[in-house]
Amino acid sequence: MVGTGALAGCFGDSGGASETAPGSDGEMIMKTASETTAAYSMSQVISSAVSQNSDVKVDARPSQGTNRNVSEVVQGKTEIAYVQNWTANKIRQGEKPFGDLAYQPNQVFHLYDLAWFLATANDGWTSVTDITADSNVSPTPRGAGTAEMLEYALDFAVDDYNRTSVSYGDQAGAMSEGRLDVGAATYVNLSIEPGWLQQMKSTVDLRVLNWPEEIVSELEDDPAIVVSDIDMSQFDDYGYTPETLSTPTLAYNFIVREDHDYDTLKSFLETLWEQRKGLQEQTGLLAPMANGDSWVKHAYTGIPFHPAAADFYEEKGLWSDEFERGTAQ
Repeated sequence: MVGTGALAGCFGDSGGASETAPGSDGEMIMKTASETTAAYSMSQVISSAVSQNSDVKVDARPSQGTNRNVSEVVQGKTEIAYVQNWTANKIRQGEKPFGDLAYQPNQVFHLYDLAWFLATANDGWTSVTDITADSNVSPTPRGAGTAEMLEYALDFAVDDYNRTSVSYGDQAGAMSEGRLDVGAATYVNLSIEPGWLQQMKSTVDLRVLNWPEEIVSELEDDPAIVVSDIDMSQFDDYGYTPETLSTPTLAYNFIVREDHDYDTLKSFLETLWEQRKGLQEQTGLLAPMANGDSWVKHAYTGIPFHPAAADFYEEKGLWSDEFERGTAQ
């Protein structure tokens, strides 16, 4: 299981939350990430599959990051949204910006893993240690939960840099214009390049920045960071890549509020399960969901599963005694 709080005082405020249980009207807003991301395209496929094959209506919408996702779920503005283990750990620990929550987030299912890395179009750069105090660096846009993790990791290797914020789809243009020295990129499930990364490679001579071995060792010893080793021979058309890239990785799981309507969530999961093998026809990114084990992969320690999800996984033979069941509302 992946080690995973409560949200800042402002998150504990109802902030316009509905007084009825989320999903009680049979409708669910789903949020993942911004419009140019693989996660958003995956959420569109999921929402369509459920909406077309059940009475549950799911509306996939763009998100402003996983921190915002948590606040919107707690406030009842979004019924289901994904977070990653970095954010989940802060929720469990009650760290800022996660203080006393008005409602407890409950887990639902695992979507995917993302290996995050830093890249540049600057000639000769091969390592994150090439970053200087004058370098313009966007370790994902501000507000994204991933940004906090990458900024934290960078502190192990770099003394200072100019923190800027560029959306994923705009990074290539910013590099071409000299406004961005280093941007963030990712491999879905450690092997698939999202469309915006492919666009970056076709626009600039993109170079993958490695982490020095001594820094990797420090990151691996830190309980807040998960490091993956990726064989870079599977990827083409980069200006530079190391033979093996060791880089921080995040596991993304969906959460709902603890009082989310049981029947609606159970119907959502049952319908998605029935449609799971056909999801890959819309996008290969969802192919792992055909394997039931992937639904509970990297469950977060200390964050319970919603009772509807717990019952669902028990019925499918996927429940583990290591998992925690949420309190029924």
